[in-house]
Amino acid sequence: MTNSIEVSGKTEDEAIQVALDQLGLTRDDVSVEIIERAKSGFLGLKNSPAVVRVIYEEQGGHANKVKSYLSGLFKLMDVEASLEITEAESAVNVIIAGNDPGILIGRRGETLDAIQRLTNYSINRGSDSRIRVTLDAENYRQRRNETLESIAEKTASRVLKYRRNVTLDPMNAYERHIVHAALQNYDNITTFSVGEEPNRKIVVAFGRKNDGARFDDRTNRPGGGRPRAPGGSRPPARGGRGPGDNRSRGSAPDAAERAPDKGAASADSEPAHESSPAPETGSANDSGRKGTSQYREWS
Repeated sequence: MTNSIEVSGKTEDEAIQVALDQLGLTRDDVSVEIIERAKSGFLGLKNSPAVVRVIYEEQGGHANKVKSYLSGLFKLMDVEASLEITEAESAVNVIIAGNDPGILIGRRGETLDAIQRLTNYSINRGSDSRIRVTLDAENYRQRRNETLESIAEKTASRVLKYRRNVTLDPMNAYERHIVHAALQNYDNITTFSVGEEPNRKIVVAFGRKNDGARFDDRTNRPGGGRPRAPGGSRPPARGGRGPGDNRSRGSAPDAAERAPDKGAASADSEPAHESSPAPETGSANDSGRKGTSQYREWS
């Protein structure tokens, strides 16, 4: 497949070299057509740049496009790096080598991820079929994968020990996939993502995957309260009434348990107090003595 690009420069040779740098090709791999030659104005004013069309045969398809794009990008970044590209079905893998790979990797691979997203967007723009481009530098991806798997296993051990959910730091989609895959075979461990990009996080939760385990949002613990009895009602609290207990609230115990026998007297109890004889009733004049007698008796 034949393609071409048009570039400009102060001279024809400079314009051709710019095109070769963008394509990642040599002078023997292309043919050049000069569209407009460079012109110098009077006394160096109003100079016109040279414009050339560079025609090249696209070989290797997507791999060549990836190489061309990354070569031009690294030149703009003023970074010297070599590319090792392997192409498979619907995928292109790129290994970057250079004097200072840390510049291309960035903090936790953020720069490398950004370059990878830009490359994928550029390669797949206007294409009917999607190609996945993966970038790696100094074996960073493998080392990062091992670190994420170790973090996932340690977090799962904490969750199983304390039975409390643990939320990890924000991760991109690729790193979240690594954590989900690392814990998918753990018993009593579930993982899910919360939040929005770029602060989306993974929650490692305690609970069986297939029994619909419930979680109490107030305590962040599984269960959500006392378990229910098979019939659907909760079991009685300690010292409480069961479902078959028909006693009403506040009902008094049996009279035999509550009141002792009036005729029974303790052997070591004091002798009964001898009160005044009961006043006679039936006479109007006795009402005053009755009141006085009652007062004396209760005093």
